[in-house]
Amino acid sequence: MVYLDNAATSWPKPEAVYRAMIEFCKENGANPGRSGHRMAMRASEKIMECRENLARLLGVPDPLRIVFTSNGTAAVNLALKGLLTPGDHVLLSGMEHNAVARPLKKLESAGVELAVVKTNREGQVDSADIVRRIRPNTKLLVVTHASNVTGTVNDLASLGRLAREHNIVFMVDAAQTAGNTPIHVGEMQIDLLAFPGHKGLLGPQGTGGLYVGEGIVLDTLQEGGTGSISESLDQPDFLPDRYESGTLNTPGIAGLNEGIKFILDTGIENIRNHETQLARHMLEGLAEINKVQVYGSGAMEHRTGVISITIDQTDCHEVCAELDEKYGIAVRGGLHCAYLAHETLGTLRMGTVRFSIGFFNTVEDINQALAAIRAIARL
Repeated sequence: MVYLDNAATSWPKPEAVYRAMIEFCKENGANPGRSGHRMAMRASEKIMECRENLARLLGVPDPLRIVFTSNGTAAVNLALKGLLTPGDHVLLSGMEHNAVARPLKKLESAGVELAVVKTNREGQVDSADIVRRIRPNTKLLVVTHASNVTGTVNDLASLGRLAREHNIVFMVDAAQTAGNTPIHVGEMQIDLLAFPGHKGLLGPQGTGGLYVGEGIVLDTLQEGGTGSISESLDQPDFLPDRYESGTLNTPGIAGLNEGIKFILDTGIENIRNHETQLARHMLEGLAEINKVQVYGSGAMEHRTGVISITIDQTDCHEVCAELDEKYGIAVRGGLHCAYLAHETLGTLRMGTVRFSIGFFNTVEDINQALAAIRAIARL
């Protein structure tokens, strides 16, 4: 199988990820933060180690400001629903994933006001349109770092400066970039950063997190046992306990920790360079196939390894099925849980076929994919 669906879930993972999860369950499967015995203490230490490694990777000054969640969507919901109240105004890009758009749509029904910011033809946010749409009650600017449909990357540093100049909270959905594209929350002036563990961070499904910047206070979405301040019925007011009620997915976090260590050891620039080289090779090959249309930026510095195409009028689901059944290539077709992005691109009716490259892909993988597309496009 040639696996080119890393935008959904990265595969394979580093071997250490699998080993860490099994070893934790077999040798150290206790509840973190709830007991004083050595197994519980080791579980707590493993979670803290993962926080610290995430902090190193993302430029977070205080690891305790990283809150673990069950996935990226849970992190987004905590940020949006914990921050916004009726009467607040939110700016979002026209390339947002449903993980952002749907919670905001629900909040709109409760009195939160939304405005979709224009993007250019490649999917990058229009900064001038942000300025035009700012109101006195604008509280939040939320953007995806990179589109899960086109791979187009937004300039977070410039957007962060703009938000800071207008005293607006800046939130980033890093689902497609955490682990494969450099992120520094301080330099980019990011206030809230949501990320899954199972994509670029090379961890298992069921993991994710939210960075909560200094001065940002979110309402809680759930309350309960945290292992701290048990003498009070009030939820703790300090991080990360305020937002981590209940037992964490410690085996998953142990695996996530190894994925992050792999990234730190390999070097995120090396990972990005490898994926960029493969994406460039694929884009060059696709440009030679007449019936293929590619969406997103043509400049490699402004895109990830996500490449979406259409092949003339061929149904995208039929293309995906043929790639899988005839050629052994795993990709994703359709709307990719991204209504706004496809509306922006004009592909809502037909969707696209998405190839998403990961660190463990090879040139041969790309050559096989290109050969299959050529064969399909000739039909």
